[in-house]
Amino acid sequence: MISLAEIVRTPAFSIVLTVSCYAVALALHRRWRAVPPIVAACVPIIAVLLLLREPYAAYNRGGDLLTWLLGPATVALAVPMYRQGKFLRPSLPRLALIVFAGSLVGMVTAGGTAWLLGAPRSVVLSAVPKSVTTPIAIEVCRELNGIPQITIAMVILAGVLGATFGPLLLRLVGVGEDRSVGAAVGTSSHGIGTASLVRHSERQASASSWAMAAAGVFTSILAALLALLLR
Repeated sequence: MISLAEIVRTPAFSIVLTVSCYAVALALHRRWRAVPPIVAACVPIIAVLLLLREPYAAYNRGGDLLTWLLGPATVALAVPMYRQGKFLRPSLPRLALIVFAGSLVGMVTAGGTAWLLGAPRSVVLSAVPKSVTTPIAIEVCRELNGIPQITIAMVILAGVLGATFGPLLLRLVGVGEDRSVGAAVGTSSHGIGTASLVRHSERQASASSWAMAAAGVFTSILAALLALLLR
């Protein structure tokens, strides 16, 4: 007879729990648009792990399989960009300038805020790449001799906050043009923010996909220059 503890520690349990919670979160989001799917999915997962007193490492046995799917999922975000190529092409020079400025501001404000709060140098440098997708952020963090675990946490937080509140804040300040919204979300909230736009507007998602990729390039270049200055 298989015990509950053995079932909980199988990769299948983590996968079923994650997919089920996200499916429920999407249903809640369709009913109440203000409910962010990622946050709504995370809360019950954390509650279940606390209730069962299971460590994150046990849950992550199945989580690793889902994490592997992030690669194909990120590549799939290029589909809207391909479909909307004619829509984006005339604006690419301006979008490149906007994304470069956004990447620079994001790096300075993240590192600067950590520095002003008295964080040690390693934490300050770990905050610098928080706005780009996780694989790029980790490599940038290592180049700057930061702490990857802190960078990963900040990347996830930036993505969740951007996906949840980004479009709303942009509407409040009067920004509604598709390319502008997409560039802002993709530059600041990488893949999580981009995925949130796919459900609402393919044009916004296409601009966000392009901005996410460009932000990764610009951030890598700027971080390499910063690393040279710190040596």
